[in-house]
This record gives sequence, C-alpha cells and structure tokens, in this order.
Amino acid sequence: MTLSETTPEVRTPRTTVVGRPTVRGKFLFLGGEKFWVRGISYGTFYMDENRQERLVPDTVEKDFSEMAARGFNVVRVYTAPPPWLLDTALKHGLRVMIGLNWGEHMAFLDEPGRIAEIEERIRTWIRSCAGHPAVFCYIIGNEIPASIVRWHGRRRVEKFIERLYRIAKEEDPDALVTYVNYPSTEYLRLPFLDFFCFNVYLESRDSFEDYLSRLHSLSEDRPVLLTEIGLDSLRGGEERQAMMLESQIASAFHRGCVGVIVFAWTDEWYHGKYRVEDWAFGLTTRERTPKPALPAVAKAFAEGPFPSDLRWPKISVVVCTYNGASTIRDTLEALRDLDYPSFEVIVVNDGSTDETPQIASNYPYRVINEENQGLSRARNTGIAAATGEIVAFIDDDAYPDPHWLRFLALSFIEGKFAAVGGPNLAPMRDGWRADAIANAPGGPNAVLISDRTAEHIPGCNMAFRKEALEAVGGFDPRFRTAGDDVDLCWRLRDRGDVIGYSAAAVVWHHRRRSLRAYWKQQVGYGKAEALLEKKWPSRYDSLGRLSWLGRIYGRGVARDLSSLGGRVYQGVWGTAPFQSLYQSSYSRWSWALMPEWYLLVAIVGAMFLLSLGWVASWLLGPVLIFTIVLPVAQAAISAARSQVGSFRARSRRALPAIRMVVLLLHLSQPMARLVGRIRGGLTPWRRRGPKTRRRFWPIRMIYWREEREPPEDTLRALLKDLQGAGATVRAGGEFDSWDLEVRGGPFGRSRLLLAVEDHAPRKQMLRFRISPEVSWSAIGLCAVFVGLALGAFRSGVWVSSLAAAFLAAWVAARTWADTGFSGGILREWIRRFGATETVPPTGDPSDEIETASEPSRRTETREEGIE
Repeated sequence: MTLSETTPEVRTPRTTVVGRPTVRGKFLFLGGEKFWVRGISYGTFYMDENRQERLVPDTVEKDFSEMAARGFNVVRVYTAPPPWLLDTALKHGLRVMIGLNWGEHMAFLDEPGRIAEIEERIRTWIRSCAGHPAVFCYIIGNEIPASIVRWHGRRRVEKFIERLYRIAKEEDPDALVTYVNYPSTEYLRLPFLDFFCFNVYLESRDSFEDYLSRLHSLSEDRPVLLTEIGLDSLRGGEERQAMMLESQIASAFHRGCVGVIVFAWTDEWYHGKYRVEDWAFGLTTRERTPKPALPAVAKAFAEGPFPSDLRWPKISVVVCTYNGASTIRDTLEALRDLDYPSFEVIVVNDGSTDETPQIASNYPYRVINEENQGLSRARNTGIAAATGEIVAFIDDDAYPDPHWLRFLALSFIEGKFAAVGGPNLAPMRDGWRADAIANAPGGPNAVLISDRTAEHIPGCNMAFRKEALEAVGGFDPRFRTAGDDVDLCWRLRDRGDVIGYSAAAVVWHHRRRSLRAYWKQQVGYGKAEALLEKKWPSRYDSLGRLSWLGRIYGRGVARDLSSLGGRVYQGVWGTAPFQSLYQSSYSRWSWALMPEWYLLVAIVGAMFLLSLGWVASWLLGPVLIFTIVLPVAQAAISAARSQVGSFRARSRRALPAIRMVVLLLHLSQPMARLVGRIRGGLTPWRRRGPKTRRRFWPIRMIYWREEREPPEDTLRALLKDLQGAGATVRAGGEFDSWDLEVRGGPFGRSRLLLAVEDHAPRKQMLRFRISPEVSWSAIGLCAVFVGLALGAFRSGVWVSSLAAAFLAAWVAARTWADTGFSGGILREWIRRFGATETVPPTGDPSDEIETASEPSRRTETREEGIE
C-alpha cells in the first residue's frame, strides 16, 4: 500500500535547492525571498554498536520523494548523515537540519577527556557535511536535561554550548548554527546562536499560542523556529492528532515563527538499539501507511503563512517627513513592495526644505505638503486624510518588512487591541557606528507589560484603530519632535484600551550614523521627557525618574549590577516543566543609570572639595570614587552583553573596539538626557502645581453634606481636580495609611487623610487631615552639610565651613518651602470642594456641623439669588 492510495493528496510544487538560507532580523531569507520552514523530523532509526544509524537508501529515497511531494522543504535528522543522504535530499529539493548527537543526556563536563572528545566529534561530523548545498543548519545540542544543567550549573553549560558554536563556525563558516532548547531549560541564555529553536509539546491552543509569544520575547531580534511539535496518536487518537497539528502550524505562522518541524515522519522510531513501541507520533505508520495527520499537515503548510480566506482590513500607512531626503527613498520603495491586499500610503511633508517633496512625488502615493508645524500635527493631518479602518505610522528613516502589515492586521483581528506595535531593528549594512548606537540606551524601544501587550510602542512602528485615535483627539501638538507616541499610549491606556505587540511586525530603522547625531538625538529626547513630565507629573518621582509598569524590550537596554544574578524557578527537586530565569527590575543599583546620577556625582565632588584640608576627605574620597566607578562598571556590563551583529561573523578582533564605543555611549547617553531635561525644565528642584497661599503646619478641615456618597468617589474627584490643576499628586497604595499625596518639590510633600462619619438620615461629615512630610533625602543632606560645617570649623577650614553651612541652610529652607507649597495646594482644593477649617472645640458637636454647613448654605444662597 502506498501513501497516494489511501489519502487525498495535498501537493505543492517542488523547490530547487539553491544557495543557503540567511538570517535577517526575525526571519530567514533565501536570496531576496523569505524562507518558511515546512519541516518534518526523520528518525532516529536503529543504532548499531558503533552508534551509526542504519539507513536504507531505497527507503530514504521513497520517503524523501513523498515528503517533497507533500510540500515539506526541510528534514530534521538527529545524527550526522552520510553524504548519500544529503545527495538524496538535494535531488528532491529538501534541506537537511543536521543534529549532532554527542550524548547530551550524560554529565558531559565531569568525565576527564570528555570535552575534547565531544569537540573532536563535532569537528569530524561537520567536516563530512561542510559546503554541501543541502545543509540547512547544524544543531550543536538538543534538550540537555534540566537535571544535567542543574548538576553542571547554568553558566558552565552556556559557555560549553558557545564553545561548540564557535567550532561549528570554524568548520563551516557560511552555515547556520543553533541549539534546540525546551521549556524545562528555558533559562539558558544563548544570544550567540544564529536563530532560536525550541521543542514545544502543548495540547491547549491558548497555552501554545501564549508560549509562542513568550519565545519571541526570549529570542529578542532573532527568528523563532519550532523544531518539534507533535501528538501521540496512540493516546490522543489519530483524528485529534490531525486537528491539533493543523491548528498549531497555523498558530505558529500567525505568531511570526519562521516555520515548524513536525515530529515525526513515521512511527518507526528507536532509542539506540531498542524499538519504541508505546509511542506513535508519526504522520505515517511503521509501514509508511499515512494517518489523517499527513494530509492535514500538508494542507496547513500549503495555506501558510497567511490564510487566503481571511478578510484583511484596509490600512492607511502614514509617513511623516521633515528633511528626510537621505532615507525616505528606502521607505517608499519598501512600501511599494509590501505584501498586503488593501492599503494606501499617505506622505505628509512637514515643510521640508530639501528634496523630500520631489522624491515623494515620484511614487504613486498621496503627498500632502504643509508648513512646518511639528510631528504631532503632521500625524494628525495623516489621520484626517486616512480612509482605512487602521492607521499605521512609520518614520521616514525606516522601511518595513514585506509582511509588516500582515502581522499588524493579524494582531488586530485576533486580539481586542486599540493599537499594535512591533520591533524596529537596525539594518546591518549601516556601518559600525550605527551598529554600536543600536546597542546604546535611549533607542526607540517598546515597553511590554506581557509578551503580547504593551505599555508603550515607539512611533516608528505603530498602528491604531482610527476610531480609537479620533476618540482621544489624535496626537498632542505640543510634542513637535518626540514624546508624542508615549503621550498617546498613556491616554489610550487611561481610557481603558489595550495596546498589543506583534514580535513579527518588523520595520528596519536606521540609527544615527555618528556619535554627534546620537548626542543631539538624546538631548532632544530629554526635552521631550520634560514636556511629558509637565503634562503627566504624577508619573515621575521627585528625581524625575519614570517608572514603567512593564519592561523595556529590545537591544540597548542598560543593565545594572543585579543583571549579573537572577534566580531560576526550578520547582521542587527541579521538576517544574517550565523553568524561567527571573531577574530584578528597577533595583537600587539602577539609580546609577539615571541622568540625575551625574548631579549626585557633582554634589559628592563638591562635598569632597569642601572636605579638603581635614579628615573628612578620607571618607568622601572613596564615596566620590564609588559614585564614578559604579556607572562605569554597569556600562561595562551592558557593553559586554551587547550583540554587535554585523561584526559577529566578520571579525572577532573588531568586537573589543566596538564594545568600547558602546561603553562610552552608555556613559554619555544619561548625560545628554540630563542636558535636555534641564533645558526643558525637568530638574530635581522643580515644582509643579498652581500657586496658592502656603501652609506649613498640619491642617484639619471638615465638610458636611446632606447626601451620602462613597468616600472613594470623593477622593477620586479630588485626585482628578488636582491632576487637572497641574499638581504632582498620587494616590496611596495598599499599605499606605494616607489617601493622597501632593509633592511640593524634591524635599517636601503633604499628605491627605480622609475620615467619614455617617449621620442620620443619610448625611455625612467628612474630616480631612493635611500633614506635611519631609523627605529622608532632605534630612540626610542637612545632616551631612551640618557635619561638614562643624568638622571644617573645628579644623579651622573657614571657607569650607561657611560653604557647608550655607548649603545646609539652603536645604532646610527649600524643605520648608516645599512642604508649605504642597500643603497650600491641598488646603485650597479641599476648600474649593466646600470644606472649612475646624473651629476650636466647644464640647458641642453641633458647632462643628454648623461650621461645616456654612459653605454649602452660602452656595445655596448664591443660587437662590441667581434664580
């Protein structure tokens, strides 16, 4: 019985093996075309006493012929194949994913001479295949058991895998090299691999799709390939096996994976010399009789990566440009090559003075020319002109992947998102400076709350439902060059909308090509942060630090000392099926990554100068050295872990020099941001809020109302009013004994506590207490400066003593002013709410009620007069 006699065929044209696939960002390419892996695993078969897999040429010929006819283009084998097998694959247009089985299931790092033996085996196996056109890639390891990784230690295993990777590249430099991981050792960090491979066995569709998003987060900017999926038809049933595999292949393509390897071609499977009888993962039986899963898998591969019967929404692509002549041609060319059935392109020329209008007019797009009014107004112009139900934005120094709109649209279709963003990757051809800047902090990175939802998506790659844009009024015109995307995302989230993230919706974004341009960009971002803080003061702390809810995703993220550690969730006795690496975020060490850290260095340096000539310099000298060395050390960590892609394969000698440049960028970026922040008014000594009469002492106020209301509504209304007035206010947390806090400056704030008395019938007495609070930083600075003043005085250093005393007095005066400023704001807004300050106690509760009722009575009298 043959395969074609038993099942309806789903056949696709055979492909010819020409060239080798390469990696470009999140995808594999073969020449100028994307290469989608439609794979099947083959073996392992009977292993003889020499650990050689017994393969019958006639059987392999028939199997490979049928695989090619069914639309498969990659065969995964688990041992180094003989040359004739590669020739057979080449004959049928198949590529071979070569597994190198060196005994991963044993404690390979403990045995003397074992490492050298493994390395020699890897070299020998790769030499036997090197240069063959049928080679798809080499797998230098497969699923090292979690217990073995625990035994050797995570870092030792990671270094050993990297060593095997380097050996493979030495023997076959043009080949792709990878390692196949699985959920129980998910915590292994292997950033050097060419692409990211995982074996995933999950039967729940939701769990499977969620884990695919997780894999994209782990892979960062590399392709994700599923190297094994499958279901045992003995236990799950053949029909269920077919349905599940068809569904998972479609899900893998929709989630942006570059393909799938289905396990396995046949139920004929051996573990060494022993036939496995109680598993049936094959698409065919041992006799090669097909199961229902074979045509189902062939159908899913033939329909992938994108379904033809889906209704694709119309998308309006808006390109806003100002003097973008040097890069916009790449943008417009790539937009012309987009693979999407229904889209339009709108180019908004924001008053360019170079050749941008002439370049844009050469393309069949709608071009709108207007006076220079800033980026936000240009984007609003594009929104008004858009006719699509989705509006996508791309910068004039970026160009999209051919399937950019497909993956954005899939996220909108499958999820209830008001907006969707994706990664923006640096083109590798832009040179070493751009490559170094791509690994520097301050780039256009997304902020992810989960693997599929975002808090912020960068403006160079973002799309919105048009109705959501119109509901929030579009972009805020005050943001002329940057910050508009952050502001819009915050407004959408405050409205209750969800922002999605598609790891496969890729655009290529040119980074700045000189260090001077990078500095200027970061200064501009600092000014944009100042504008954001003025509009959203409650989102920033007293030092000007913005605490994101999620984590910053992508290259160039600055790392602190806590990144050297991390804890692996392993479960009891290492039995957890999904074992992840958890690292702290926003640790105390991250303070040294802030732009304001340089101000601290200046303060400590000033203290050190004041201490010269007496014993305090021996204490402040090491402190000054620490404040300088800490950011340098953390910049070195970030530089060492940077992935300088274009030089990885070119020259390892160039890497130290490039990483030194990355280190300098990590040090200079906070300084540039600090310059921009200070120019924009975002300083640690800033004050935000309306001018009122200052109140320095604790205040109690009361308010009587005739109808009961939940106290939460009262506090929520006060919070909204204070935010609308521009005050820096935040609500108390779950463990706080206060309700609202208004920040008056870096050293002082005031807190509000509300108590409610319920009276009959359905009346309420509200009691407000305003308490000034002094920050610990103010107390500490005062103490230090007073100590320096006294010490210098006793040592006879008069100039230093007077200077330190003056600084202590300034901190004390500023603290007093900050608390008074915040207390005055709270008192004034509670008074406007209708409350009055309490009267001296007389022993009669009615006196308080009478006083608390007077404001409302005055209001009633005014209303009666108007009537």
